[in-house]
Amino acid sequence: MTTGQHRAAQPETGPQDDEQLPTIAEQMADQLGGWRGLVESSIPVVVFVIANIIGELRPAVIASVAVALVIAGLRLAQRRPIRHAINGLFGIGIGAAIAWRTGNERDFYLPGILYGIGYGIALLVSAAIRQPLVGWIWSVLVAKGRAEWRDDPKLVRTFTQLTVLWGVVWLAKVGVQAGLYLAHQDTALGVARLALGYPPYALLLLITVWTVRRVTREPQPTPLPGA
Repeated sequence: MTTGQHRAAQPETGPQDDEQLPTIAEQMADQLGGWRGLVESSIPVVVFVIANIIGELRPAVIASVAVALVIAGLRLAQRRPIRHAINGLFGIGIGAAIAWRTGNERDFYLPGILYGIGYGIALLVSAAIRQPLVGWIWSVLVAKGRAEWRDDPKLVRTFTQLTVLWGVVWLAKVGVQAGLYLAHQDTALGVARLALGYPPYALLLLITVWTVRRVTREPQPTPLPGA
């Protein structure tokens, strides 16, 4: 086999491979739903917090659910992706149902707190058993279902470290909310829900995408002549 034939038989690498992987901005925009997704997912909670401060619990619950339904309806009418709107509506609906039943405004945030605790624990457990959840999520959302990272010790270590980071940050932010919940600080809990929602999530996404791209693009060591 000639040198030219050998080169032709090898899979091409370079710019084409880079094009297959979305940019950091594209990956973050997809997960966050863009600026519109960020705003729309926050509006129902803002409405609940404000309406509950100036009025009563049940009108606040009705207002927040109504706004979430309107947002989902607008997206559907405009034929835009409604995944983020449906997720937000689902979370708002459960919290609203519990708060309506108990008559306690702080219970509006209880499902999010419980979900955060469970998610944080799941992240740390997956890292402990060497099945880092961030790695599997990366496979589904970015690598189109491929999981070649399992065969790369460096990537396994990277995803394990990232999963621990996600778990610690998630438990820390939900711990703040749980503390405010137990202290009956209802208004502060609403503010914390907003402040500790997307900002830490966006930062973790940025760190994750940047770290994985840096590791996967590190040049392989060149074998020594005669080795």
